Amino acid sequence: MPEAAQASSTDQPAGLPPRALLALIGGQIGLHGAMAGVRLAAPLQLLQQGGSALSVGLLMALFAVSAVLLALAAGRMADRHGYHRPMRAAVAMTALGAGLPVLGTWLAPGALQWLLLGLAAVLCGGGANVGLITIQRTAGRNAGNAVERMRVFSWLGLAPALSNVVGAVSAGALIDLAGFRAAYLFLFALPLCAAVLARSVPRETPPPRPRDAGRRKAWDLLRLPGIGSLLGINWLLSACWDVHSFAVPILGHERGFSASTIGLILGVFPLAVTGVRVLIPLMAARLQPAVVLRAAMLSTGAVFMLYPFIHSPWLMGACATVLGLTLGCVQPMIMSTLHALTPHDRHGEALALRSMTINAASTLMPLLFGATGAALGVAPVFWVMGAAVGLGARLTRRL
Repeated sequence: MPEAAQASSTDQPAGLPPRALLALIGGQIGLHGAMAGVRLAAPLQLLQQGGSALSVGLLMALFAVSAVLLALAAGRMADRHGYHRPMRAAVAMTALGAGLPVLGTWLAPGALQWLLLGLAAVLCGGGANVGLITIQRTAGRNAGNAVERMRVFSWLGLAPALSNVVGAVSAGALIDLAGFRAAYLFLFALPLCAAVLARSVPRETPPPRPRDAGRRKAWDLLRLPGIGSLLGINWLLSACWDVHSFAVPILGHERGFSASTIGLILGVFPLAVTGVRVLIPLMAARLQPAVVLRAAMLSTGAVFMLYPFIHSPWLMGACATVLGLTLGCVQPMIMSTLHALTPHDRHGEALALRSMTINAASTLMPLLFGATGAALGVAPVFWVMGAAVGLGARLTRRL
C-alpha cells in the first residue's frame, strides 16, 4: 500500500471542533493582518519621507523573500512539534516585526530607519508565513475526511480578505487619524491576539520521529504520484491572481476608465472569491476536487483570452466576477488534495513547498509581466497566461 494511502487509513481524527476552527481563522487574521498593515504603512512612511521608488520596491520584496527562505523550516517544525511551538515562533516574529517600526517613528529619516523597516518586512513576511503553514497543516490533519477538509479550507480561505480589512484598512485609517506610531502599535497587538486564540486549539501529541528523517529531502515529495502536477496547477492559478491585479489596471487605463471604475472592477473580484468560499461548505459533499480544478482552469483560460477584446467596464466587471468564482474555489480543492496525497508525517513539508512556489511566483512574475507589457503591450500577457492555464488543465488527469 502506498505510504500516503496507508497514512490516511489509520489514525483518522474525529474532526475539528468549531471553537478550534474559529481560533485557527482568528490566528491567521491576527498574523496576516499585522503583515498586511505593515506592508501598507512602511512603504507609505518611506514615500512621505522622500524615499525613492527603488527603496520601496526593495522593501516590498523582503516580505516575500523571507517567506520563501523560512518555508521549509516552518513546515518541518510543524511536522515535528505540532501547532503550538511554531505558532509561538510566528507570533514572536510578527509582533517584533510590527513593533520595530514604532522605534523608527522617533528616528530621523535615513539609513537606520530604512534598516528597521527592512527588518520589519523580513520578520512580518516570515512570521505570517510560518503561521500560515502551521495553521493549514493543523486544519487539514484534524479534518475527519476529504469533505470536511474542503469545508475547513473554504472557511480558512476567508481569512486573507478579513485580514486585509483588519490590518491594511485599519492601519490606513489610523495613519490618517493619529499617525504612523498609532498604526504600528495597533498592528503590534494583532499577533498577540493570535497567541491568545491559540489556547483553543487542541494540543497534538508529537509523532515518533522516522528513522530516515535526517536523510529525507523535501524535494523527494515531488516523486509521489500527483504532487508535482498539483503544485504545477497551484503555480499556474496563483500566477493568474498576479496577472489580474497587474494587468487589469493597465487595460482599464488604455480604455480610458477612471480610477474609481478600475477600482470597482478589481473590487468585484475578491467579493466573488468570498462568495464562492462561503458556498463551498454547503456543496462540499457533491464536489470532486480534480473536476472542479479542471473546470476552473478552463474557465480562467477562456476569461483571460476574452479580456483584451472587451471595451465595456460592465463586461470587464463580469469577467472579474467569473474569474473570482473560478479562482476562489481553487484553494480548498488544492489544499484538500495535497493533504490526501501527502504522507501523514510530512504535511508541513508539502505545505512549505506550495508556499515556496507561490511566493517565488509573486516575487518574479510581476517583473516578467512588466517586461512583457512594456515590450508588447498588456494583451499578450492575458493571452499567454490564458493559453498556459488552459493547456495546464491536462495536469488534473494525474491527480
